[in-house]
Amino acid sequence: QVQLVESGGGLVQAGGSLRLSCAASGRIVDVMGWFRQAPGKEREFVAAITWGGRATRYADSVKGRFTISREYGKNTVYLQMNSLKPEDTAIYYCAAGSVTVASMKGEDEYDYWGQGTQVTVSS
Repeated sequence: QVQLVESGGGLVQAGGSLRLSCAASGRIVDVMGWFRQAPGKEREFVAAITWGGRATRYADSVKGRFTISREYGKNTVYLQMNSLKPEDTAIYYCAAGSVTVASMKGEDEYDYWGQGTQVTVSS
């Protein structure tokens, strides 16, 4: 069993930055990622990274603004969010599992989920 604990959410003005962290306890997982869910919308993929950090995937909406990273060989993943926009406001969820590189954007591929952390970007 793997437990995920997120931290780092909060309130920030548009154009600002936040860094989210997710620590996983238990066994090493192949892929860790972030999804988000805005009010009234479905949960969507944000970014993901493999165990060794060799492969990353980003949603088009965050490319160039968000960076996902992972401490090598550890179950800790970070999401550095820069140039934040009001449309980035959502609950951000950490996810983990034995996911193939080709399926990293697929929500159904992940086995473990954190409780979520709120990110609010004011205009």
